[in-house]
Order: sequence, then C-alpha cells, then structure tokens
Amino acid sequence: MNDVLTLKGQFEHRKKEGGMGAPKLPKGGSVSADRVISLINNLTAMQAFWTKNSLLQKCLISAYYIKVAAKSNRIQGFFSNSKEKVNDAIVGAKFSAQPAHIITYFVSLQSIQQSIAVARQVVDVLNSKFEGDVEAAVFNDPQAYENIDFTKYGTVKTTFQKYVVDAYYVERFGVEPGRLDETQNAIVTLYDTGNPIIPLLKKLGVTVYSYDMLDDTTVRLDAGAVTVLMEKAPYLVAMGTTDMSKIPPSAFHDQAAPIMGQIPDPGAQPTIGVIDTLFDERVYFHKWVKYTKMVNDNIPIDPIDYRHGTEVSLIIVDGPALNPSLDDGCGRFKVRHFGVATHRQFSSFEIIRDIKQIVASNPDIHVWNLSLGSETEVNRNFISAEGAILDQIQYQNNVIFVIAGTNNTNGELHKHIGAPADSINSMVVNSVDRNQQPASYSREGIVLSFFTKPDISYYGGVRGDLLRVVEPLGAADVGGISFAAPWISRKLAYLIEVMGLSREVAKALLVDSAIGWEQETSHQRLALRGNGVVPVNIQNILHTAEDEIKFVLEGSAEQWDTYNYKLTVPVVANKQPFVAKATLCYFPRCSRNQGVDYTNTELDLYFGRINDKGKISSINENIQSTDTPHGLMEADAREQFRKWDNVKHISEVLKAHPRAKKAYSNALWAISLKTKERLSNHDGEHIRFGIVVTLKEINGVNRLEDFIQQASLKGWLVNRIDVDDRVEIYNQAEADVHLE
Repeated sequence: MNDVLTLKGQFEHRKKEGGMGAPKLPKGGSVSADRVISLINNLTAMQAFWTKNSLLQKCLISAYYIKVAAKSNRIQGFFSNSKEKVNDAIVGAKFSAQPAHIITYFVSLQSIQQSIAVARQVVDVLNSKFEGDVEAAVFNDPQAYENIDFTKYGTVKTTFQKYVVDAYYVERFGVEPGRLDETQNAIVTLYDTGNPIIPLLKKLGVTVYSYDMLDDTTVRLDAGAVTVLMEKAPYLVAMGTTDMSKIPPSAFHDQAAPIMGQIPDPGAQPTIGVIDTLFDERVYFHKWVKYTKMVNDNIPIDPIDYRHGTEVSLIIVDGPALNPSLDDGCGRFKVRHFGVATHRQFSSFEIIRDIKQIVASNPDIHVWNLSLGSETEVNRNFISAEGAILDQIQYQNNVIFVIAGTNNTNGELHKHIGAPADSINSMVVNSVDRNQQPASYSREGIVLSFFTKPDISYYGGVRGDLLRVVEPLGAADVGGISFAAPWISRKLAYLIEVMGLSREVAKALLVDSAIGWEQETSHQRLALRGNGVVPVNIQNILHTAEDEIKFVLEGSAEQWDTYNYKLTVPVVANKQPFVAKATLCYFPRCSRNQGVDYTNTELDLYFGRINDKGKISSINENIQSTDTPHGLMEADAREQFRKWDNVKHISEVLKAHPRAKKAYSNALWAISLKTKERLSNHDGEHIRFGIVVTLKEINGVNRLEDFIQQASLKGWLVNRIDVDDRVEIYNQAEADVHLE
C-alpha cells in the first residue's frame, strides 16, 4: 500500500478579463413584439395590484422563466436602474413543475413604471425595424443595428438588446403566493423586504416577540397567526415548515442481555460533540462522556428518552469493542453530549437555537454528530430552517456536522429525507447492508433537484445483521441510520484531530474513498446511497493501492481563477500511463432566502494535462468557463459538472484495456478553480477548499517515488501522511507538561 501524500505549494490567482459582451439570443430563438406586449400587460396589472396593497414600500414581483436560468440569462433590462443592479433585487427563487425558475424581485413602483415605458419603446423598434419579430441570426449580428437611430425611439441599443433577451427567457410576470399549512405551528420565512418583521406583522394583527425570531426574516408563528398571515398577506411568505419534529424510531431494536463492559479511563483522545436525546450516566463508559442536559426541567422525562442518545454516544466512544467487524482502527473518542430532546415531538425552533448556543460555547470541537431528524419530507424548493442554520454555522466556524439521513419506518415508497439532512455543507449519511445495498429503511435524496444528499453511506445495521449498542438497561441490537452516522463522525474526527487534516480535505477523502473508480450513475442508487460506501478501516482511506498515487491539495480562492500549472505526472516513453480522478470539497456561504439558488459561490473545477495551446485539457471535458463556444444549458451544467455544488468529483473512465496518454510538449498537468458568485457580496473571497487527486498507473507499476522526486523538483513540499508518525505527534501535543 502507498501512503497518501500532501502537496504544499503556491496557488496563483488572477482576475477575470473582459466583460459579458452584447446580450444575445440563443441559436434558433426569436422574440416578437406581441411577447413584449404580453409582459407589459403583466406589469401593468402588477402596478395596479401594488398600488392597492401599500403594506410595503416596494413591490414583490415574480418572473416565470421558460427554463432553469443561468445567472447570465436572468433579467438584465427590466427593473434595472442606475442605483442598483437588478440581480441585487432578487429575494427568492424556486422551481416550477417543468422545472423552470420562478425568481422573485423586490422593486419600486417607479421601476415598474420605467420598465413599462422602456418596453413600449422596444415594441416600437421591433415593429418599425424588424417587422414585429426578430430571430437570433439577425439579432446577434452587429450589422443589424448600423442603420437604426435608437434615440428616435427614446432608447439605446444595449437597453433594447437587454429587454429583448429578457422577453425571450421570461414567460410572464406575476405575484407568487406563499403556501403554508394553516392548521399547524410553523417556522415562517418572509421575503427580505428590509422591513423589520415584528412591526410588519403587527400591521396585519399578528403579535410576535423577539424570542420568536430565528433571524431577521424567519419567525415562529402559532396556527392562528399563520391563518391571519395567509388571509391578509400570503405574498409575504417565502417559505415555511412545521415547527414540530419527532425523532424517527430505530428501524430495528432487539433487547439483549445486560452488559457490564470494561473500559480504561479516558486520556488524551479527541472529543466529538453529540447533539441528541438524553444520556444515561450509569453506563460503563460514562467517564468518557461529559453530559449536559438542555431539556427544560418542566418537560416530563421517561426512561426511553435516554435510549437513543446513549446508544449513539456508545458507538462513538467504544463502538468497535462491541462490533469487532466494524473496527475502523480509529481507537476510542471522548464525547461531549448535549441532551436537547426527548423521544416525543419537540420544537425544531428550540433545537435550532440550542445548536447555535452549543457550538458557540464549544469552539474546540470540530466534529458534531446529529442523529436527530424530522419525519416530514424536505421541500423541493428550499432548504429547511434547521439545515440552513447548520450551513451557516459551518460557513462561519471551522466545524463539520455529520447528520443521519432519517429513517423510513412506515414503509412509504420513495420517501424523501427529512430536515436537517438537507444541509448542504454537512456530511449526510444513509445506511447500507454488508452487500452495500441500501437498507430497507433508507429515505431518498436528492435535495433542491440536484444536490447529492446523502453524501455517503455506511453500515447502520439491518435485520439479521444488527449493531450491538448499550442503553440504560443493558445491551441491545439495533438498526437505523442514526447508528451509521456516528461511525462517520469517528472517521472525520480521526482525520481532523489526529491526522491534522483540514475539514475540507477530510471530507474530500471520505467522499473520494466512497466513490472509488466506479462513480454511481443510477439516479435511484445515488438518491439512496449518495456517492457510495466508505471503507471500514481508516487505513484504506489513508493508504492507496501500490499502482496509485494519491495526494491532497488545499488552499483558498482569492480571485476569479485560482490555479497551479506545475503538477508533475511521470512520463514513460513519451507517454503518461495513468488515468486520473479528483474530488473537491468546500464550505460556501448559503442564502436560504434565495430558494433553489441556495449556494452563493461556485468553484468550477478544471484538472488535466496542459495542451500545446497552453490550456488545461480537463479530464471531464469541462468547458464552462473556457473561451470555447458551447451551448451548454444551465440544467445540463448542474447535472454534468455539478455547477453550484460544493462537492465535485471528476474522473476518467477506468476501461478494461486503458491506453497511455500522449505527453504534450509541456508534460506538466494543471489544476484551476474558477470562482463564480450569485450575489454581489464577494462571498467566495478567501473560501477554503480541499482536493484529493488520484493517478492510477494502467500497467500496475508503482511510480510513487518518481512522482515525489519530480514534484519536489518543481517546488512542491511533499509529505507522506504517515499514520504512526502523526499519532505520535498528536499524543505528544496532547500530553500534560509538568514544569518543575
């Protein structure tokens, strides 16, 4: 087995050159004057509606697009003015059934009036100069405008072009009503209109207090308040979910004999945070767990309330001792356990507030296990409030949450995962059997139409092969996704705390190990297993086959292009006998109020040989951000190249009889990350990333030493991830120092 390597070197950065160019229609597209007139009529109706409804200083107007729209295809003409960019007026986004974008803008009445006036000028130009209809071939030809005096119509060429392109992509304008179940308490997010929520709701006759606020736009409402809101101002509601959650019970639970386990006292082992139900301090491993009860003393407690949390902490502390076949080689871990819920229904709102407080008060913990989940399925158009808070916490802090994908205990077909398993930054885990087939109780992703959730799968116990755990009354045999997640928490904590790797690299290593060389292509299996099943033993993650070279890179994206063109790949007889793959992970800032357009930053990955034109020939043929013309649709870019996803895996196909690659005149390879922003907040600046690269020698030859030598000559600082050395370093760092 070869050690995994770390490569440390200098990533360069450069700004993007040039602008977007003139607006263009797609090939074969056309826009008629009647289409623009239809949009004018929509806006005229909106003007009348919002003149009557004066609750807000501006107007909420939704644009119904004809497809999943790239940022470059969004409105550029309508609602634009010299004071602000129209993209900054976006306050929400969802998908229609097609799917196609429905994007909501918050704009002034004056902006609507101006848009109507300009659109009428555009109609005049279309009727006078293009016979009422313009096709792409004519519209995109600069010569088509040489004899047009746009000042005669009161407009300019660029404005005309923007409005025509907008009219192609936008089918209509309207007011998108919110949808809430009026019979239940709810966590409701209103559109960000700049109006403080408490006085805004008071105008509608709804009284809320500061302790009901989760953030500036999200509030907890009882069923009566929800009814009033939906009767008087449903257009304010961006999204909402029920406030009551219940932990899905274990899929299998068999009582076993009492157990009196033995365990040494804890020492310098790493600590994992557990947020779960209560913990029973009478169990044999109690010294390894520092327990804090956070459930209100007025809530009645039953013996069953100690079961789930105690079982989860047992796996983290001493799971391999009771389940030798799953011995991961990571040793034991200490636990800081926070009991935030009972087995009954609980308030998601209260749990969210507890989690924020817990993480803020324990900055030394980097891995948090959260095996709580909702029976309710996640929404296809927005991230749950719980998931969004976890994503925010992970963006702001150097932590990672491991979340159970929630059990399907009632046998529903194709039941989707529940909150907070829709958290994009978290590591979401589902369960499989020993044949790596999805457990019968697994619930399905995908999230927001294309995010891969769960991320990975592991062994959570199935009928006939249950896991042994400890609970208040002794040992038990259990099965459920709650018991797959803590095994992954152990592995992440080992990689981060003991091996000293960043959370970005640790997450990338686990995802990469689950994928192997056979990336999942079945949509159904991807929805159930995620990227694949993580190996049991940590050695199989920190080592690779003798015919493979695996190395990790990390850095931060500072400008549009973050790159290095000095990656060495051994050359043999003027060829490079390797197939390659790479996995990228990063933790972006997310905006829940942007709906389906949730992640603010995209890191577009390019990795491969440097061709004779000095360009990267990416192993997945990615050309999104290159100067090569392409007709790639936004939906296709998300599907093929994981656009806007914070976990990307690209790989060449490992064929039965692979061929060596031609070595170009420059035999080096390159890696490049193109940073793209949805909003104007520069959220991608300084964002950290981790990349795992694997090169497989097609003839089975071990070329690790050649790679190390050549990489060192090119200025890379190459280190082996030597497990024994790093464990020794960790132990010495954690040892108590006694001064005489």
